[in-house]
Amino acid sequence: MNLAFLGATGTVTGSKTLVTHEGKQLLVDCGLFQGYKNLRLMNWEPFPFDPKQLDAVVLTHAHLDHSGALPLLVKHGFRGPVFATPSTIDVCGVLLPDSGRLLEEDADYANRHRISKHEPALPLYTEDDAKRALRRLEPLPFEQCADAAAGMGVRLRPAGHILGASSVELTMNDTTVLFSGDLGRPDDSIMRAPSPIERADHVVVESTYGDRLHDTQDGEAVLGEAIKRTAARGGIVVIPAFAVGRAQSLLYAIYRLKARAAIPDLPVFLNSPMAIDMTEIYHRHRAEHRLSVEECIGMCTVAKMVRTVEESRALVAQRHPAIIVSASGMATGGRVLHHLKALAPDRRNTIIFAGYQAGGTRGGRIVAGERSIRIHGEEVAVNAEVVSLPGMSAHADAQQIVQWLATAPRPPRGIYLNHGEPGPADALRQRIERELSWPTTVPRLGQTVEIQP
Repeated sequence: MNLAFLGATGTVTGSKTLVTHEGKQLLVDCGLFQGYKNLRLMNWEPFPFDPKQLDAVVLTHAHLDHSGALPLLVKHGFRGPVFATPSTIDVCGVLLPDSGRLLEEDADYANRHRISKHEPALPLYTEDDAKRALRRLEPLPFEQCADAAAGMGVRLRPAGHILGASSVELTMNDTTVLFSGDLGRPDDSIMRAPSPIERADHVVVESTYGDRLHDTQDGEAVLGEAIKRTAARGGIVVIPAFAVGRAQSLLYAIYRLKARAAIPDLPVFLNSPMAIDMTEIYHRHRAEHRLSVEECIGMCTVAKMVRTVEESRALVAQRHPAIIVSASGMATGGRVLHHLKALAPDRRNTIIFAGYQAGGTRGGRIVAGERSIRIHGEEVAVNAEVVSLPGMSAHADAQQIVQWLATAPRPPRGIYLNHGEPGPADALRQRIERELSWPTTVPRLGQTVEIQP
């Protein structure tokens, strides 16, 4: 059995691990590379395997860095099943077509305004490509077993993080390889804690926060203080937010702040059709998270939902104090770019980033202190106050990852770290070896590891 690490190595995006066993091939996750241009360009390269020869795909969850390349895979000939939890399929049903639509809109905008080096600018894939990919998805509920490919049994276990997120337990003969996916936090305000490990001979585990512990500050309180400061100077708060998970956490926090009158009663807008649909899906799948019916309704109704392009354009022209939550979370695309373009130059306004910002993204550069960012071919001054809330991340930190690993009933024979930049990944490697005395490897991009039975 071989594991080929084809993404999310040396970086936190582009998750793809190819499992080969007795002539069969299974891909765990099929995500987009995001962030630095040299990473994004990799999305345009041919897959390092033949999609037509691939037997199956298993998704850990719906975030684009784990699912966003599925339309490309199908476009290039993959015709097998894609196993995922029912709620992940619901989320992908909104997220993937929206991604294709945004890619088309960005290409169209670049062509109309002549801001691309390519003539014409083309989308990586289209909304129709995404819809074709959705037809490959097959539901596999948590804790149920399926034969993903001949000799490859798969079971999905709750991982927290976002709705539907799972760890993938892959069993071949008598050997089990566990893929953590993105692990959630045991103290997350919405999602339940990840399930403990039941069996694992080898573990592939994420390392996004492998070199740090989450800030002990009360993220909700910091958010409230930033909103109050901004309102006092007559400004607007804009919060780039991932449509899946982060937007819901922010809306829930704003609902709680308003409920106890901790912030002024400002109008709140959710300007992301995808995030609006996601919020409704969270309401539909209440059994998977911690929120009561009342809390879920509060989260879903605290903001005015902005769906149409016309409504979005009107909101960009908003100049009265307000709170705007809009995708994407790292400001890599989507409607939030128009808000940043309009609001970043004004010192009265505030930009709040909640959670991890990958290197090379606009969010990463703004948080790092850059005073100018490029949007739609123009340089935009960043004079607004910038607030970072890393404590609102949906990822487990280094200590929480080690604690999750320690739930294994017996020591695995090998640990492999992916989904982390070089520093965090190596720091987590050292921590696991020091605290658990388990052999741990940080694979290189493209490296193939042979797994002994």
